[in-house]
Amino acid sequence: MKKLQCALLLVALACVSKLFAQTQTVQAVPAASPSTLQQNRLPPIPESKQTEAQKKASVEFVTIRKAPVFGPFVPLLRSPELMLRASAMGDYLRYRDALPSKLNEFIILIVAREWTQEYEWSVHYPIAIKAGLDPEIAKALAEGRRPAKMAEEEEIVYEFSTELHRNKSVSDATYSRAVAKFGEQGMMDMVGVNGYYTLLAMVINVGRTPVAKDYAPMLVPLPH
Repeated sequence: MKKLQCALLLVALACVSKLFAQTQTVQAVPAASPSTLQQNRLPPIPESKQTEAQKKASVEFVTIRKAPVFGPFVPLLRSPELMLRASAMGDYLRYRDALPSKLNEFIILIVAREWTQEYEWSVHYPIAIKAGLDPEIAKALAEGRRPAKMAEEEEIVYEFSTELHRNKSVSDATYSRAVAKFGEQGMMDMVGVNGYYTLLAMVINVGRTPVAKDYAPMLVPLPH
């Protein structure tokens, strides 16, 4: 009798254990296929299908930028006023802020690296090199390494931007170095460039805006 009770108890324990394991199992989410990742969710809107607000925003964009709506502004056109206001902020941060062009482009590459955003990288990598950024610095960044042999101002920009993205803040020491080097306006413009290109990276990643067909990806996938 005792043997039978023990056997029944063991069977019951095995069933409970199996049921518990089933409830604790997390279903794996299937990985997206490369073709899915490359699908453009928010392609250009044909003029015939644009709303009046979108048509007006497109004309204003061309008037200001001297180019048709392109890149991240294509998905942003779904919200016409947002697109125009984002474009206006970009005009200031790219061409009229308090930072040298080389450092501006360095920040943009840092953002592209943080978001693994190939479109931003493909557009701004050649601009950064032309502005004087050492290709070895860009290479290290693309590979997820801290660049070596940075000039003082490049090191300040790197530390400030990287802390801001990863810690959601900056340390007192990093803040003080940035203000001492660039002044409060330059420091705030550095925040602005990081924030603006983070917005564009988000837009492009959500819309899956494609890079040029002949572009070879340069950003090494980073572990999460």
